[in-house]
Amino acid sequence: MNAHVRPADPKKLIKGATGDWEVVIGMEIHAQITSNAKLFSGASTGFGAEPNEHVSLVDAAMPGMLPVINAECIRQAVRTGLGLNAQINNRSVFDRKNYFYPDLPQGYQISQYKSPIVGEGEIVVDLSPTEQITVGIERLHLEQDAGKSIHDQHPTMSFVDLNRSGVALMEIVSKPDLRSSEEAKAYVSKLRTILRYLGTCDGDMEKGNLRADVNVSVRKPGGELGTRCEIKNVNSIRFIGQAVEAEARRQIGIIEDGGTIDQETRLYDPGKGETRSMRSKEEAHDYRYFPDPDLLPLEFDDAFVEGLKGALPELPDAKKARFIAEYGLSPYDASVLVAERDQADYFEAVAKPAGKPGRDGKAAANWVINELFGRLNKEGKDVTASPVSAAQLGGLVDLIGEGVISGKIAKDLFEIVWTEGGDPREIVEARGMKQVTDTGAIEKAVDEIIAANPDKVEQVKAKPTMLGWFVGQAMKASGGKANPQALNEILKKKLGIE
Repeated sequence: MNAHVRPADPKKLIKGATGDWEVVIGMEIHAQITSNAKLFSGASTGFGAEPNEHVSLVDAAMPGMLPVINAECIRQAVRTGLGLNAQINNRSVFDRKNYFYPDLPQGYQISQYKSPIVGEGEIVVDLSPTEQITVGIERLHLEQDAGKSIHDQHPTMSFVDLNRSGVALMEIVSKPDLRSSEEAKAYVSKLRTILRYLGTCDGDMEKGNLRADVNVSVRKPGGELGTRCEIKNVNSIRFIGQAVEAEARRQIGIIEDGGTIDQETRLYDPGKGETRSMRSKEEAHDYRYFPDPDLLPLEFDDAFVEGLKGALPELPDAKKARFIAEYGLSPYDASVLVAERDQADYFEAVAKPAGKPGRDGKAAANWVINELFGRLNKEGKDVTASPVSAAQLGGLVDLIGEGVISGKIAKDLFEIVWTEGGDPREIVEARGMKQVTDTGAIEKAVDEIIAANPDKVEQVKAKPTMLGWFVGQAMKASGGKANPQALNEILKKKLGIE
């Protein structure tokens, strides 16, 4: 069964005045290819240069200039196709897509139309630990980016910056398989993760390196597909979710008032939380596509594809399955760890340090996710900027596993390593942070607490859950250093609790 004819999920329907509506979403993601040079010229793709600094004669469309294909961009597109479990087409054709824009000096964009480099594929998207959807990929084609028109630098003139002109883009087109704003956001997150693992696009949406055109239509559950509107150039995952919600509600309102939806291109305004009309939607024939006469069809053999396939990194789904099997992690924890390649690498360096025996995977995951990621998020840092190295965190996990420190002391130790650095084992030695396993010393503290609180001793016999109060007092008395297991056993024995 095709995903886009899957039965309507009641939880994902939108309530309207005349009953429930289903939103149907397809995505066109424009991903800037990670390469040093542009698709058809040797000009730099570096970000942040002065306007028109990275423009060759080809990018500026000077007369007689001919495009020359950048082989690395082809390799990156094929790698991406392989990462999307997609059909790689050994023969593809570049077409001219004709339209006028001030920042498109040629008067056409070199793109691919009927014969793209990558055909159908699919992505598995985790919506929750228990729910997955499979989203079909229609195609991936190569095209060049346009420049940028700047309207706010002069009262009467617009300026054009051609630095982006000719930069290589992959347009990744999904099937209309998404059914809610949450699914749309999860799909883009997963696609971005795959691209970053592959190293084919850095996914930096703030720089415009990953942009989404979101196609939205609504229908009665199980009905025919409605008329779609395309929301152009949405540049954040949060805005994608908001744009879907706003556009779906706009369309439902129009249809319920007896109107019809015009197929058009719209923009999302995050300030107002609404979409607004940009232009009526062009059809393919309006662009007068034809094969680019300056470029031969692009052809490569199976050996080229196999060579790229053999060098692919382990991708998120395979890594997640391995983490679950190898380290005994829950699907949720494994998903969090593989969301970024750097995070997964950090976890593995903690759980399985090179040349040493492996550690308890679950304990390592808990410390990486809860303590480290929690603190990094709070401080707005990335795992690559962590002040605590994998070796330091691993040392801390070892100290807990050996019973040298308790979980409570470990949190204090983590704080010291985070702010001051140093070797965890040496810090514990130097600062006397070892937990007390000497039962004589623990017994002495327990005896004093029991002697001082006869009323609580009576209460605990009737209500054994009060044992926690005694544990807390004894921990306080030992400065958090008493071995919790030994402490519990001594308390139960002294208080006569089974």
